[in-house]
Amino acid sequence: MPGGLFITFEGGEGTGKSTQAARLAARLRGAGRQVIVTREPGGSPGAEAIRNLLVAGDIDRWSPLTEALLVNAARRDHIERIIGPALGAGAVVICDRFADSTRAYQGVAGGVPADVIAALETAVLGPLSPDLTLILDLPVAAGLARAASRATGEGRFEAKGEAFHARLSEAFLRIAAAEPDRCALIDAVGEPDAVETRIWSHVAPRLVHG
Repeated sequence: MPGGLFITFEGGEGTGKSTQAARLAARLRGAGRQVIVTREPGGSPGAEAIRNLLVAGDIDRWSPLTEALLVNAARRDHIERIIGPALGAGAVVICDRFADSTRAYQGVAGGVPADVIAALETAVLGPLSPDLTLILDLPVAAGLARAASRATGEGRFEAKGEAFHARLSEAFLRIAAAEPDRCALIDAVGEPDAVETRIWSHVAPRLVHG
């Protein structure tokens, strides 16, 4: 049985992560792989309850540090109940957002010191790290326009303003540049089929070892 493979999707609002995660899952299932698609914040019942606290309400409902604590509490439950067992069973786990989003949203864009983010990450993740992180890159205005067209009731982060989202975009670019062995920067401009092809070019080589 192939070993587990942990793939995360990252990027700003409206970059198409959920769409491409679903497309990748379908392609991998077609290739005979067991696939779990999940998301953060959320993914497990307890983490979904925390998600509801984070993504709705006024933008000043929580400070960035409080957000970081809530996100990491949700992440630990997610790892214990969903991600860890699935990887142990040899599945491909595809997660829409993971620890890089905390680095970007609460860290760089929110102003929580990097050493605090790193300490929380170390405590919560332990040795776990994605095998591949796909960072979808789209101009900020285009992403926010896409996000605004979705009536999800989860617009708290989208409402934080264009300057916040510009900092997010820059943060994700820095993450991609700092860890090129783990991260692939994907041009998310264009039709979904074209973006899917770009993503697959990075995923397929990993399956040889997965």
